[in-house]
Amino acid sequence: MIEMPTLARIAEVRSLIGDRVALTPVHRWRSRTLDERLGRAAAVHLKLELFQHTGSFKPRGALAVMLHLTPEALQRGVTAVSAGNHAIAVSYAASVLGTSAKVVMPKTASPFRIARCRDYGGEVVLAEDTAGAFALMNEIAENEGRALVHPFEGPFTALGTGTLAVEFLAQTGELDAVVIPIGGGGLCGGMAAAIKALQPNCAVYGVEPEGADSMSRSLEAGKPVTMEGTQTIADSLAPPFSLPYSFELCRRYVDEVVRIPDRAMQLSMATLFYEMKLAVEPAGAAATAAALGPLARRLRDKRVGLVICGANIEAAKFAEHLNAAGSAA
Repeated sequence: MIEMPTLARIAEVRSLIGDRVALTPVHRWRSRTLDERLGRAAAVHLKLELFQHTGSFKPRGALAVMLHLTPEALQRGVTAVSAGNHAIAVSYAASVLGTSAKVVMPKTASPFRIARCRDYGGEVVLAEDTAGAFALMNEIAENEGRALVHPFEGPFTALGTGTLAVEFLAQTGELDAVVIPIGGGGLCGGMAAAIKALQPNCAVYGVEPEGADSMSRSLEAGKPVTMEGTQTIADSLAPPFSLPYSFELCRRYVDEVVRIPDRAMQLSMATLFYEMKLAVEPAGAAATAAALGPLARRLRDKRVGLVICGANIEAAKFAEHLNAAGSAA
């Protein structure tokens, strides 16, 4: 039996984390674009988790996991695997908790994100590819006795991401729908469980890149599945598989998962930049892309929450995506 997150346990975790995570702001977005796509009566609220410590939501889950380790286990240090945001968050969490982190990243990882890990004191080990990175992480955990901090799977991760949902709804009040990006499902699953406990009638929509849609495939198959590979500009949303705990949370609490093309994320990156002055990574624009695209009809004239999950991207790469959006528009 899988233990589901409860509001009481989410509150305990939030208290335990304390000021190691920031209370990120919510902004009511008003624009002609929204009027045209979602109707003038729509009220769109952006949860600006890009302003979180490390530039993404990830410290919530990393800290929740690490604060539940025994003192002895924490002292031995931790290891993790990530294309960037989780590795940065684990490095940050290790630094504020007084321990060490050895993080495994694919050699294709952004140099900017690798540097951010090292800035927080993390030791970075590069692997050939994602599969090799997971294998190397497990090897480090076994050989060095480091605790494994998974990027998306497990009850403590979900409790950590659940704190984001509780915070968001406290800031907005009643919502008709919340749109949440999905990589492995830890963010969406944990948030969805909390949202349904607080506002049962609020619809929860997950969004995945078309080229990294393991959760959609898993839900269609009725069980977690593994893809042969992923292809998307949103490397933060590109694990090639789903896992049982996060899958079950999404299966129970998420009303629907939609797919979006990379082009839609680039266009939404441009929209958020020009209208909101936000420079987000592709994953950070995924919820906006879904709301203005495949979900637009269902969200018309509704009170909507969009999770802007992260913004760890180099200036040159961001400009490249903006240029691509301009040429595609």
